[in-house]
Amino acid sequence: MHTRTLGQGLDVSAIGLGAMGMSMSYGPNPGDRDDMIGVLRYAVEQGVTLIDTAEVYGPFDNEELVGDAIAPIRDQVVVATKFGFRIVDGRMEGTDSRPENIRRVADASLRRLGIEAIDLFYQHRVDPAVPIEDVAGTVGDLIREGKVKHFGLSEAGAATIRRAHAVQPVTAVQSEYSLWTRDPEAEVLPACAELGIGFVPFSPLGKGFLTGTVSPDATFAANEIRARVPRFAAENLRANEALVDRVRSLAAGRGATPGQVALAWLLAQHPFIVPIPGTRRRERIDENAGATAVALSADDIAELNLLVETVGVAGDRYDAAGMAAVGL
Repeated sequence: MHTRTLGQGLDVSAIGLGAMGMSMSYGPNPGDRDDMIGVLRYAVEQGVTLIDTAEVYGPFDNEELVGDAIAPIRDQVVVATKFGFRIVDGRMEGTDSRPENIRRVADASLRRLGIEAIDLFYQHRVDPAVPIEDVAGTVGDLIREGKVKHFGLSEAGAATIRRAHAVQPVTAVQSEYSLWTRDPEAEVLPACAELGIGFVPFSPLGKGFLTGTVSPDATFAANEIRARVPRFAAENLRANEALVDRVRSLAAGRGATPGQVALAWLLAQHPFIVPIPGTRRRERIDENAGATAVALSADDIAELNLLVETVGVAGDRYDAAGMAAVGL
């Protein structure tokens, strides 16, 4: 696994690992916590150095899981976690990036993770009630105090990124980005390139769709995130099958899997991009890491770049409330 450099000289593996699904969102939670710890440690053995979590994953359980997993290998891992939601009785109830809450979350995350400093601390969603300058300034104070090393933003718009960066340099912006979610290309990616900020795509495999393993007639339990995503509604799944068919065909010609092609395409977009696919399985760790060895030609990349334009994507990536909270 080779490395890439995010902003502020933060070196991480070219492919990271999103840990959220080990605690929530994708069907029944794994019954064996020790097995998930084993998967996390296996990822590090394969060269994965960036592990992504958040206090709201669970909530709280995922940070504790990651903390237990990395305890004996702390020096090999860059840990990213997030603040910015109000949690009441185990449920998210809107955003909260008030300085006092950022500090509270930082201290609680440090305890759950069992670490002395958070390597990368993201604002999970922009809080319209709190000026981004106040958010950046508070994280800057935490950096100077040694509790945090780097500042990040998640699903922020380009103007917000610029305002935050002027107060406290932003190391990474995390947003959904994949072959079927191209929103960051118009403004956010150019801003990151201009300002020297890394970009960390979550759901780089389209919540599993781009692996080619989600059938057009798939159904999802009510407690699973895809049950609330319009793109996974029955009529949209069938319409979107044309897109994954094209990826599947190209992958077959390259001796790769569709998921590897989707990740290789992301890696080819910019040298500062580090996808964080999530998984609960060791074989998927191997598959995802193998994407770094998939060589796409200029013609391959051009064809994939045109996929959405030529094939189209049916359905939004979030419901109405989710869409209203991104790009602020």
